[in-house]
Amino acid sequence: MAHNLVIVESPAKAKTISKFLGSDYIVEASMGHVRDLPKSKIGIDTEHNFEPTYAIPLDKKKVIKELKSKMKKGMMLWLATDEDREGEAIGWHILEALKIPESENVKRIVFHEITKGAILEALEHPRALDHDLINAQQARRVLDRLVGYELSPLLWKKIRYGLSAGRVQSVAVRLIVEREREIKAFQADEYWNITAEFNEKGKSFAAALNKIDGKKAEIKNEASAKEVVTALDGAAYRVAAVDEKQVKRTPAPPFITSTLQQEAARKLNFSVKKTMMLAQQMYEGVEIYGEHVGVITYMRTDSVNLSKLATAQAKEVIANSFGPEYSLPSPRLYKSKKGAQEAHEAIRPTDLSRDPGEIKQFLTRDQHRLYELIWKRTLACQMQEAILNQLGIDIEAEKSAVRLPYVFRATGQTIAFAGFLKVYSEGHDDDDEAEDEGESMLPKVAQGDSLKLEKLESTQHFTKPPPRYTEASLVKKLESEGIGRPSTYAPTISTVLARGYVEKEDRALKPTDTGEVVNDLLVEHFPNIVDLQFTAKMEEKLDDVADGKCEWVPLMRDFYVPFHAVVEEKNKTLKKEDIVNEETSEICEKCGKPMVIKLGRFGKFLSCSNYPECKNARPLDEQKSEALAELQKKFADKKCDKCGEPMEVKSGRFGNFLGCSKYPECKNIEAIVTYSGVKCPSCEEGQLIERRTRKGGRIFWGCNKFPKCKTATWDKPVKICEKCQGMVVHRDEKDLCKNCDADQFPKKRVGKKKKSED
Repeated sequence: MAHNLVIVESPAKAKTISKFLGSDYIVEASMGHVRDLPKSKIGIDTEHNFEPTYAIPLDKKKVIKELKSKMKKGMMLWLATDEDREGEAIGWHILEALKIPESENVKRIVFHEITKGAILEALEHPRALDHDLINAQQARRVLDRLVGYELSPLLWKKIRYGLSAGRVQSVAVRLIVEREREIKAFQADEYWNITAEFNEKGKSFAAALNKIDGKKAEIKNEASAKEVVTALDGAAYRVAAVDEKQVKRTPAPPFITSTLQQEAARKLNFSVKKTMMLAQQMYEGVEIYGEHVGVITYMRTDSVNLSKLATAQAKEVIANSFGPEYSLPSPRLYKSKKGAQEAHEAIRPTDLSRDPGEIKQFLTRDQHRLYELIWKRTLACQMQEAILNQLGIDIEAEKSAVRLPYVFRATGQTIAFAGFLKVYSEGHDDDDEAEDEGESMLPKVAQGDSLKLEKLESTQHFTKPPPRYTEASLVKKLESEGIGRPSTYAPTISTVLARGYVEKEDRALKPTDTGEVVNDLLVEHFPNIVDLQFTAKMEEKLDDVADGKCEWVPLMRDFYVPFHAVVEEKNKTLKKEDIVNEETSEICEKCGKPMVIKLGRFGKFLSCSNYPECKNARPLDEQKSEALAELQKKFADKKCDKCGEPMEVKSGRFGNFLGCSKYPECKNIEAIVTYSGVKCPSCEEGQLIERRTRKGGRIFWGCNKFPKCKTATWDKPVKICEKCQGMVVHRDEKDLCKNCDADQFPKKRVGKKKKSED
């Protein structure tokens, strides 16, 4: 009979740990949280010290029953939930749900990795539950519930049902909205670059005009550019100065949660949610050579520390794989940011000798790509610095032995010693930030050397607005402002996308009309909720609770009392029409009344102010409005198949459709089919038409003879290829044949189809 019950959070984790323990241990999973605040009510007694009322969800009652049946009298209970605040709270909730008091028969163990050594080490050093951590998590849960359950109903009344607000999510939306408005308000400035191409001993290289009369060259218009080019006509060029120096570059620290999310987004194009899902799988364990083992350490951490064991192993792997000259005599240490939990470790492989290539067969394609990223970053941070040769050449122009006021500069860089760059270089959110880490050779020249001009060019440019946030750059911004913690970034981004406040356009995050309206209401009437400094200070106070420096109940009271008073006031004073309607100068072409901008389920649109007497409405976007007018003209004589009344062109979430004008009495609708004008190359009978996926409404093009013919493509068909009779589609701003240009299309994955998070 077993004398020990170990409770973890997930079945995968339970499976891995059970392999390391003998028959005296039973390992069971709680399946995450076993208690939570009820969904049907706020569940917090704001009059009595914010006492929460927890309930066991229906789907967890069976779990609790099974755990109770496993816990026999006299058994030792080991709480082995995750090592962060959330895990500490889950351990406490398990005890409360099982109605087991804290005693000598209840022990708490934590570990950074799921390996046999780490688990046995944890069993040797158990501790009691940390109630400061539990209180910090409980304070966060209560705070978020108070904000969500008091603000959301206000949004339902004043904007639209189904909306929500959150302490961190609303700040994220504000950042995205404000960046979008910066972009719209941006006024592009014209500027010109003048580039000279020189030849020295058969080698061509380019130099840009750098200075005019000793000042930075700033050419604002074409006339000024022509003036410079004219002045340089017939000029001779010589080397004025050569700057050569060596610089050292230090590798980036090992991954923490936020930096892993950022690099996976930049280099692998993974969403934050997908990165955390894959990391969780590899932390909990995969099957390698018949052994179920965790291959990376815990993935929710803000510490850049590495254990002595890890740095020693890194040194050995580096020396064996790249040579002893690439390893360090002593480990490189990094300083974690203020407030980081120093007892934790950075994200690293549990065994650095597991080369990504060697275990590729045991991982999914995406797991392998993420593991390789973590492995390379961990090794790189313990490798020698890179040594770069940087060369700068200043080139002067002269005419008739008279020096002209124009100086060109050529820059180049070579790698003298690759160091950590042999393995890894950090990515960037913006192309302009990226440094050239490869070879950029310039010819060997000396001061006074004459150079032969091959070409002189002037090119027009315009300054660019700030880029939209991507998931990576948003995480970076939130972290830099001290908003949120490692466990919150992924759910925050998922929430704002799911709520329809933000949408993805390629990889960029763009606010929707709904997101802007909700943000404007919160900024004007609840400034603290979306204030970056206020939110960051609240995070610091929650950290103080976790460190035992302050009590959580007074913290809740200080926040809630003024917040609740504002909610009560705004419920009385705010009017829905003032928030969702905007006046315009346009007049309704049907009844002559003013048109107003309204907010619907799918964004803003123009509507007659005389509604419901006049139901005239059209898209706000001019192009969409023109397209709608064309469709209305095209289907002007269309009658309803069910009642015979006229059909109207309407707009929905997935585009335009035909709906009966007698709605809601008659609910007949019909799809508007958009033909590509391209004959199906497969069946040669049907035409390729625009269709939408059931989930998400993503546009694709498929044969109208479906299901007989299942030909489909995500790219818009253009024509049939004259060479091979295959399908030509528009992709990456050019027309490509799916057969002739097959190498420019993503390769199909072979094997079992997996669900993608992207």
